Formats: sequence, structure tokens, C-alpha cells
Amino acid sequence: MSHDTGAGVESLSLDLLAHALAAVRDPRDRKSCRLASRAFARAEAASRRAARVLRRDALPRALRAFPALSSLDLSACAGLDDASLAAALPEEPLPVRRVRLARASGVGWRGLDALVAACPSLEAVDLSHCVAAGDREMAALAAAAGLRDLVMDKCLGVTDVGLAKVAVGCPGLQSLSLKWCREISDIGVDLLAKKCPQLRSLDISYLKVTNESLRSLSTLEKLEDIAMVSCLFVDDDGLQMLSMCSSLQSIDVARCHHVSSLGLASLMDGQRSLRKINVAHSLHEIEACVLSKLSTIGETLTVLRLDGLEIFASNLQAIGSTCKNLVEIGLSKCNGVTDDGIVSLVARCRDLRTIDVTCCHLLTNAALAAIAENCRKIECLRLESCPFVSEKGLESIATLCSDLKEIDLTDCRINDAALQQLASCSELLILKLGLCSSISDEGLVYISANCGKLVELDLYRCSAVTDDGLAAVASGCKKMRMLNLCYCTQITDGGLKHVGGLEELANLELRCLVRVTGVGITSIAVGCSSLVELDLKRCYSVDDAGLWALSRYSQNLRQLTVSYCQVTGLGLCHLLGSLRCLQDVKMVHLSWVSIEGFEMALRAACGRLKKLKLLGGLRSVLSTELLLTLQACGCRVRWVDKPLVYKG
Repeated sequence: MSHDTGAGVESLSLDLLAHALAAVRDPRDRKSCRLASRAFARAEAASRRAARVLRRDALPRALRAFPALSSLDLSACAGLDDASLAAALPEEPLPVRRVRLARASGVGWRGLDALVAACPSLEAVDLSHCVAAGDREMAALAAAAGLRDLVMDKCLGVTDVGLAKVAVGCPGLQSLSLKWCREISDIGVDLLAKKCPQLRSLDISYLKVTNESLRSLSTLEKLEDIAMVSCLFVDDDGLQMLSMCSSLQSIDVARCHHVSSLGLASLMDGQRSLRKINVAHSLHEIEACVLSKLSTIGETLTVLRLDGLEIFASNLQAIGSTCKNLVEIGLSKCNGVTDDGIVSLVARCRDLRTIDVTCCHLLTNAALAAIAENCRKIECLRLESCPFVSEKGLESIATLCSDLKEIDLTDCRINDAALQQLASCSELLILKLGLCSSISDEGLVYISANCGKLVELDLYRCSAVTDDGLAAVASGCKKMRMLNLCYCTQITDGGLKHVGGLEELANLELRCLVRVTGVGITSIAVGCSSLVELDLKRCYSVDDAGLWALSRYSQNLRQLTVSYCQVTGLGLCHLLGSLRCLQDVKMVHLSWVSIEGFEMALRAACGRLKKLKLLGGLRSVLSTELLLTLQACGCRVRWVDKPLVYKG
């Protein structure tokens, strides 16, 4: 009896096939389905709602192939500019509702104008870190009358005029982020509050606004989320004005140095729906007036960040008594946090999922035992620089907290025995072990044997780790996406051959691996086809052979550091000319590369590069025409003056 699988699939409806594809999570598996059956390919084309385009020449094809797209991510689209964006857009309207253009520095007002015209249903745009974006770009966006969500973090050229254009043109705006738009003042915020009454979420962090802006925002009846990190001209009077806005659910006043406990208490007064409060590095200590107000919102408060404050056991006891529904608490770098304080807190806050006690140097295994006993649903535990934590405390966590997904043990002086205990946490996704010099291959064997879901592993300066440890990791943790091996100086090309088996690896840091050569980099390039970021700084033995391998096999690479490597101008030119997705390159102290080599390499990629890091001495010898071309293409160059010092 013969079975014609292809014919069977072809007979199914597109809706049914699309439903089947939706259950396939791995992009590579979805691609296999498309390649195996034309029916699956048609279903994918008809039903696909989101696309991330990496090369500008692929954009027209993507828009034609997926006519139902509602979300388009162009943030990593190398070389995208006004002309290529406008040329890719079809004449007929697109159903796209969300567009991400973060760091798309080549796109200006002309490209945005064409985008808005082609996407009449546009609701959300992300222009974050488009540092050249200014008022003309905002005027182009203002034509999208249906815009609901706009992110313009670090659009340094935007002033009150540009914000006014958006506010008038997009009255239905509900979410707006203006972080680092330092040319915006109280005038712009006031007009925003008057013209956009539907605003629910606003981020004005790092702006030079004053209490007058908070007075204006207090009139917004639907405002739920306000972030004003490091607004240095805001004080208690401003917070009292903002308290008139009774719909607030999230408040972030981190690093607002003129805010006191009295101001925070006045802001909390009258609020009945607050869920998140962040006062990190703003107050010196949490005073009684704030603790008393916490009792009025204890039923709704779920997130409380107190990083950098003076916190005593009595404070944590009071918080535990009034805020029993907390799921996250931040106590990073809080002086005064002791075992007694943690014990009293977790005894009452049993639903905590995230606890951050970074640099709480007084904590011991007793605190971990209390957390394990009371917070058995804990998912994230940050213990960086807690020197008195050992395998005994981690045994409690591993035994009772089966849902643990992330733990940070950086600089905790733990050993292989601790990892043996931690290996019981089979749901672990993120493990940070930086500066744990007692960790060896034995500990990695324990982890690799039972933590197969691990996606991020940080072994920064774990100098006892060797190639054998990497063999265990590569064998047991196939889903690894981020791996930090910086200063693990015993690792050789043999270890990287094992790492090359991690097909999903996207971010790899190999700084100062002095025994690694081009052979090891070739193993990485050939095996790690998903690689996006690679750091080879101070890998002194890496030469052109490694770059040639990257040029051929690492076509998805977007960020690369080759500072201090023994590469030549020819290898550098070939690399930059071949990698079409490469956007961020750091190349300081490339002693074997001549001025002409730098010129050729930069010209080969100047249309795609967004960020460069170069030695300051090159500024006066590279051609003015080249530097102007880089600037015109939206590339930011960071010039550094560093002496040539070898480490290893």
C-alpha cells in the first residue's frame, strides 16, 4: 500500500494548514515544512502576520510573499534608507499595523512619509535610537492619524515642535516613550496632555522637564503608567501634583534625586490601583510615611523596587505585613539587608517570583533557606556578590523551588558542589557564574546533564573551565543562545569545535581567549549558523583565516568585535564586504591593518554600518570624504584613545 504524503497535504485547506503551522514554534522547523510542501508554503504566505527582514533587497520580496502581514520588523535591516524603503512599498495599501525601525538610522522623513502613505492602518511605530530623527520625521508620522503606540527613545533631534505635530495629528495616542529626547520641555508635554486625552502610558525619563509637566499630566484621566527616571528637576511638589491622577497603576521615579519619602507618600495618597513602584536610587531610606501608605495599596501592589536604599529588617517586616501579593521585589545594593529581614519578608510574601538581592553582602544560607521554604514558586533569583552563599543554601533552593528559571551567582565564590545541587533545577533557562573561579568542568558536567533547557550561560573569568567543560555544555544544552566565555584562558580551538555544535547560538563572547586561532573561529562560523553577535577582542592569535570563515558562513552576523586581533586589511575588507547584515563593528588596535586597509574595508560596508569603534588616531588620516559618507549613511563613529596594552 503506497502513501502519497504530498497529495494528502495538498488536499487540506489553507486554514487547516495555517493552523498546523502555528503550532510549529521553531523557525527552522517551519522552514522545513515550507520546503517540503508547496501547500505549506502557500498557507504560510497567506497566513503569516509577522516578518523580520534582515536585508533591504529582501524587503520587496517579503511584502509580496506575505500579503497578510500586520507586523513588520526592519530594525536589523542592513543598509535600509529612504530610497530603498520607498521603492519596496507597493502601490496598493498594506495591512501592516506595527512597524519596528529601531536603530534604522538611514530612514528619514521621506521614508516615513512613504511608509505612512502605504500603511493606512498603522497603529504602532518604534523609532528608538534613530538618533538623527527630528521634527521633520515627526511631521511625517503625524499623518498616521490612527497611531496608538509610538516609541522614540533617543531621537535626539526631536523638539517640542515635533512632539506637537504628533500630538495634533495622532489624538488617539495611548502609549508614548520619549526617553532621552532631551530637547523636549514642559511646553511639549503640556500640549501632549491637552491633545492626547487617551494617553495611558508615558515615559519621560532623562528629560529636562520640571514639576509643570507633572501638573499637565495630572489632567490625564486614563494615565496608568508613568516613568520619569532621572528627571532631575522634578521634586516632591511635582509628585503631589501628579497624585491628582487617580488612575495610576505603575510609577517609576528611579534616580530622581530631589524626590523624598514625603513626596512619594503624597503621590501614593489617593491611589487605589497601584501595581508597580520603582524608587531605586532616589531615596536614602524608606521612611514611616511611605510604609504607612503601602498599607492602602497592599492588595494591588505586585512589584516594588527599592534598589540602592537603606533597608532594615523592620522595613522588610512592615512591607511583608502590608504587601502580601508581591511577585517581585528589588533590593539590589541595599545597605542593611540581613537574613532576619529576608526571613520576615518571605514569611508573608509567599507569591514572590523574582527576588533581587544583588550586592547584599550580609546575606547567608539562612536567607536562601527561608526563600526556598516560603517562596516555592520563585522563578528568578539574583544573588550577585553575595559572598556567604554556598552549596548548602543552593541545596534548599534546588530541592524546593522546581520552577526556578534564572539565577545569578556572579562573584559568589561558589564551587562545583553548588552546581551539583543546582543541577536539580531542570527548568533553568539562565545561569550566570561570572567570576566564580572555583567552578570547573566537573560543575558544568552536572549542569549539562539535567538542565537541557538552558539558553544563557555566563562563565566570565571562570578560569578553571577547559575544553572538556565546553564539550559537556555542547552535548547537554542544545538550546543555548547566549554564551560568555571571556577570559576563560584555558579554552582552545578544541573547545570551540564543541561550541560549534550549538546551532541556535546567537551571542558568543570570547574576549581574551589567547589560545584560540582562526581554526576555532572557523568551527564557530560553520556550526553556529544563527550567530548574531561575536566578541573576539584580544584573541591575539585570530587571523584572516577566521575572518574568511565568518565571511562565508556567518551571514546573519550583525555585531562583531575584532579589536587587537592579528587580521590584515585584506581580511577585514573581505569580511565587511561580504556580511550583508553587519551593522556594528569594533576594530581598535588592528596593528596589521594599514590606513589603506581601513579605507577599503569601510568603503565596502559604509552603506550598512550603523556603529563603529575606531582608534582616535585614524580620525585625522582617514579621508574626509569617507567620514562624510559614513555620516550621511547614518553611521555613528566612536573614537577612542587607548594605549596598546596586551593582556592574557
